[in-house]
Amino acid sequence: MSFTRPDAFTTRPTLRGTFGMAASTHWLATATAQAVLERGGNAFDAASAAAFVLHVVEPHLNGPGGDLTAVFSTAVEPGKAVVLMGQGPAPQGATVEHFRAEGLSLVPGSGALAAAVPGAVDAWLLLLRDHGSWELAEVLDFAIRYARDGHPVLARVGATIASVAALFREHWPASAELWMPDGRIPEEGELISNPAYARTLQRLVQAGAGFGDAAGGTVAHTREARIDAARLEWSEGFVARAMVESVRQPHRHSTGTDHSGVLALADLEGFSAGYEAPATLEFRGHTIAKTGPWGQGPALLQALAILDGFDDARLDPSSELGAHTILEAMKLALADREAYYGDGDVPLDELLSPAYAETRRALITENASHEFRPGRIPGREAYIPELRTDGSESAAGTGEPTVPPSGETRGDTCHLDVVDRWGNMVSATPSGGWLQSSPAIPELGFCLGTRLQMTWLEPGTPSTLTPGKRPRTTLTPTLVLRDGAAIAALGSPGGDQQDQWQLPYLLRTIVGGYTPQQAIDAPAFHTTSMPGSFWPRTWEPGGAVVEDRLGEEVVSGLERRGHRITRAGDWMLGRLSVVVRDPVSGVLQAAANPRGAQGYAAGR
Repeated sequence: MSFTRPDAFTTRPTLRGTFGMAASTHWLATATAQAVLERGGNAFDAASAAAFVLHVVEPHLNGPGGDLTAVFSTAVEPGKAVVLMGQGPAPQGATVEHFRAEGLSLVPGSGALAAAVPGAVDAWLLLLRDHGSWELAEVLDFAIRYARDGHPVLARVGATIASVAALFREHWPASAELWMPDGRIPEEGELISNPAYARTLQRLVQAGAGFGDAAGGTVAHTREARIDAARLEWSEGFVARAMVESVRQPHRHSTGTDHSGVLALADLEGFSAGYEAPATLEFRGHTIAKTGPWGQGPALLQALAILDGFDDARLDPSSELGAHTILEAMKLALADREAYYGDGDVPLDELLSPAYAETRRALITENASHEFRPGRIPGREAYIPELRTDGSESAAGTGEPTVPPSGETRGDTCHLDVVDRWGNMVSATPSGGWLQSSPAIPELGFCLGTRLQMTWLEPGTPSTLTPGKRPRTTLTPTLVLRDGAAIAALGSPGGDQQDQWQLPYLLRTIVGGYTPQQAIDAPAFHTTSMPGSFWPRTWEPGGAVVEDRLGEEVVSGLERRGHRITRAGDWMLGRLSVVVRDPVSGVLQAAANPRGAQGYAAGR
């Protein structure tokens, strides 16, 4: 059996050039990144500028009060992958005892009680300081203009606002004022603005220029010092004070009850984004680099380790046997994610070892498993979560967030990739702080995130809510290296589905020889046979969601094997983007997802 040939038709070309490439989940962010490259900026300048634009144009998918993970490499050290860590920890007041005293059994999916310390903005400023070349004012100018002067709003933004309109009107009046001016939901293509966020960004620029409170009224004499002054203004100045003040007022949460948040000034002052070594795996001559096990990224590595022991025919996502094998491998990897991953002592070397992968591979049979099957690690007790089912989780994560009237969002985010002519490359997944997360902070123009919903209130789990510890995030960008150089940066929104949609891309390009656009366009699928990372943490044993384009023969075959299939339509799953560089020729490539008519790649 040969690997399924790619479809001759692609929705758009795989872009090729030598100057620079950018791809993201929104065309304005992609255009911003490319504009920076055209004006002499490097990939880190471009990614930072695009990220702040994403705050403005995809506010239902990310925000300044959210978080960020990225994996990058520099032209100076092209074979070294580095993780940019922008995931803030739980505040000191976020204890299990406090949540239990509030009458809660799960961390809510909306409301400021679920807020981790915001990490995205500090992470972008850190990356810009250390690896960029532009001044902060130049980088933020794009986002300031869109926030101040307006941009054409996406239909999905309006739909998200409509889904929570009653919540805004009745319980979150500041959000209603910001997102429903004159009580009206914006229509697709209508120019909307966010003057408060524009002013926030302008004040950060002013802090760096020596006019902000944190700068002490003195001019910061270097580019790095100016950026650090803005970081200080964010964590200790007017932004920090406004965030802390906003959580004190009790407000409605997804539970239908009112609570105050616990974020304090000391939490913000004590956090700083940073750099970490990635988790890596060798697969068919390629090194795949992900975040550590405080994120879900190593689950992709575990799945690859399991699949590496099969022949190519079983790695074909377009065949019945391949799709079945991939789904089963992901179930096993995600069971280990739930059982062992968290911000602490995780036995990752064991989980990624060839011997362990062999034991997991042996569990895959010709039929779908409906069991939750974490592996056995000597000296460790696997956490077994409670089975929660409500019949709705299987349809979640179809490329846009599922947002019920109570405001919780079951996963989705933004993604961007940039590569420049020098070989700098970055893959970044910013998320959280969605407009529907918690009440808007009027003077800042954004709200806090809800990443703590990924922690448990049960004691003894690897991701139990613990002050000062990071929640186990779903954000999972990918960097691929070969022969001592980064060759691809990719990622996708989608909550628990992010790595599940990236896995077929890697198999199709590395094993099947697909071009980037062919691999992105090809039909996608994912399992729902694991606890969801988002409130209310439901799951469907044996569940699998597929695009109909997988074909009736393949889908029917999966059903015969015991998979509980949900058909999502032809073009619904995945929002991948990617940039590629050949380190020998210097030729660059880029591709982006057509689903939702929103993502775009650009370059030359």
